[in-house]
Amino acid sequence: MAREVGLAQLTLREVADRVGMRAPSLYSHFDSKHAIYDAMFGQAWTECLAVSNAALAQVPPDARGALHLAARTFFDFAVSDLPRHQLMNLRTIPGFQPSAESYAPAVATLELARDLFGRHGMTGQEELDLYVALVGGLVDAQHANDPGGDRWSRLVDRAVDMFVDHLDLDEEQHPPNRKKERS
Repeated sequence: MAREVGLAQLTLREVADRVGMRAPSLYSHFDSKHAIYDAMFGQAWTECLAVSNAALAQVPPDARGALHLAARTFFDFAVSDLPRHQLMNLRTIPGFQPSAESYAPAVATLELARDLFGRHGMTGQEELDLYVALVGGLVDAQHANDPGGDRWSRLVDRAVDMFVDHLDLDEEQHPPNRKKERS
């Protein structure tokens, strides 16, 4: 339904109709629309974590290759379903806050990225924040400007290359944990 009418347009009555129950019966499963959003949020991040774990099982040993794989994996996951992406990464539902239980897979997904960064000598929060903003910005631009296309998708590898070059992570010249001093 979220894909058809948008996240904000969901009503408990329509959800109940769609699954073949009466609205009051639905309240035995979800006490509010926000509870449905919470379940959807948790499910989305659980799926993202599983996709990320599967991809990172094949991670290349070099920083550039590893960051390319991580960026492409998240980008492709995020652009494949706009309502899911909005729920996961944007504050589109007024007053919605995910529960700690539903938020846990989001934290675990970020920890995968933090671990990946640490393997390549990147331990600063700013580096991770910049990477998240870079990839997330490309996802948002793809959804906003070329849904279903590849205009921004084509830029993912180039953006990761600029990020890796900016941090001087060429491991053939600079082994992990020994980044060249930046001025």
